[in-house]
Amino acid sequence: MALLSLSFRRSGNNDFEVAKNLDIFASIFRELNAYYVDDLKTEKLVQTGINAMLNSLDPYTTYIDEEEMDGYRLQTTGKYGGIGALIRTSGEKDERYVIIAEPYEDSPAQRSGLLAGDKIVSIEGKPMKNKNTDDVSKMLKGTPGTEVRITIERPGEAEPIEKTIRREEIKLKSVPYYGMLPDGKTGYIRFTNFTENCSQAVEAALIDLRDKQKAKSIVLDLRDNPGGLLNEAVAVANIFVNQGQEIVSTRGRASDIESKSYKANDTPTDLQIPLAVLVDNGSASASEIVAGTIQDLDRGVVVGERSYGKGLVQTTKNIGFNSKLKITTAKYYLPSGRCIQAIDYADLKNDHKKLPDSLHTAFKTKGGRTVYDTGGIKPDSEVEKPYLGNITVALATKNHLFDYATQYRIKHPTIPTPDKFELTEADYADFLQFLKGKNYDYTTESEALLKQLEENADKEQYAEALKTEIADLEAKMKSDKSNDLTKFKAEIKHMLEIETVSRYYWQRGQIQESIEGDPDVSKAVEILNQAANYQNILNVKK
Repeated sequence: MALLSLSFRRSGNNDFEVAKNLDIFASIFRELNAYYVDDLKTEKLVQTGINAMLNSLDPYTTYIDEEEMDGYRLQTTGKYGGIGALIRTSGEKDERYVIIAEPYEDSPAQRSGLLAGDKIVSIEGKPMKNKNTDDVSKMLKGTPGTEVRITIERPGEAEPIEKTIRREEIKLKSVPYYGMLPDGKTGYIRFTNFTENCSQAVEAALIDLRDKQKAKSIVLDLRDNPGGLLNEAVAVANIFVNQGQEIVSTRGRASDIESKSYKANDTPTDLQIPLAVLVDNGSASASEIVAGTIQDLDRGVVVGERSYGKGLVQTTKNIGFNSKLKITTAKYYLPSGRCIQAIDYADLKNDHKKLPDSLHTAFKTKGGRTVYDTGGIKPDSEVEKPYLGNITVALATKNHLFDYATQYRIKHPTIPTPDKFELTEADYADFLQFLKGKNYDYTTESEALLKQLEENADKEQYAEALKTEIADLEAKMKSDKSNDLTKFKAEIKHMLEIETVSRYYWQRGQIQESIEGDPDVSKAVEILNQAANYQNILNVKK
């Protein structure tokens, strides 16, 4: 068996240890390949070794093999070759299919007439029953200009429908929606990923809102934005801060990436318009650079919940055979000098956010406000997240909201614009009728705790004494739970409206509908519309 030659960066006295351990690894692999009792899948074996090695470091140092390159390119460029549709699984065990969740607006999928709810039964004549979304996605994607033949089953149609769709280069929008909020004074920009040239989309949205729609203030929504390209984070921040201002600096062990400073290179678009940046637990990396820079320079207020806490920078290296290694090479530091990375790299549950203040180091913003490192960006105005009922979660996860919206679309060819659309009482009654006979059972936290109490009582021999009380509690919970469709009607109805609007106005309509009554957006508008309150947050209290 031929072994690949291995090379490594020189690091002084560490050379011998590196060479020795690489030789040991190669020797073990050679002996396993020659003498192990069963045939080995060598590629899988090496992949397991690579992944185990990288998993011992941090969650962001990863190996990207040839099969994963399309996903990598999508993350960095926002582009891929395909038909342009979101897909999801639907159906019961052994009868599961992938369905169209949403065709992108003005995509080949949408122009060919695909609709949300269409069940993909075959691709190029190959049955898709019980295939997962990855399997189907690989078959739908391909070189732009090529064609793919799919057969679908559509609710309300008796016969299958066959479509031949020409693939195109699909570019995911980094700004899928922007517009004026109901107060008539505040512009809103939803910003979802830091891919190539995304800063141009943010800038164009800002200019249109400010100059054409006469916005007096701006809400930049970075919630659930996982980040992306560092240079685009710098460019987005540059829209709002002075040319020459340092946005972020990086420090790493290797000399070629140590102590780099990234500054705003261009003339800013707007230094004055009042700005609120929305963040949550899903705002990470490049999102935190933008939000943290705005906060550190007192350029705007940050609203929502504490961000994820990823203060690490990755560099991608080509390692041959059309694969790459993404390596964490540095930590990044915001203008105040703080790094918001979690103490524990592997702490994916973000328990670091519960750290006592004594484990955080204080830093000062440009205007003298106190901000802290470690564990994400703490908003200037924290908003408590509303409780989402278990019934609502169950209806969503079991696809009942999705399926009802599909049925609604069949019965209603058109609806008003998202800002005017609302399901009627008759529509909600129809939804309740739609649910009859369908499974949407769920276990509440109270039921789980009562079950645990019952099990503990049985172990500790209190079960007989507590039997009556436990039975009474179970009966009361069951009775109250039966009213959940009424008790949580407002939020269920709102979720239904969001899902339904997407059938007619795609992602932009869904976003527009979802921000109605959004507590983070409402708090941001409240702050922006009260100049004294806005300035009070940004100024140091004497």
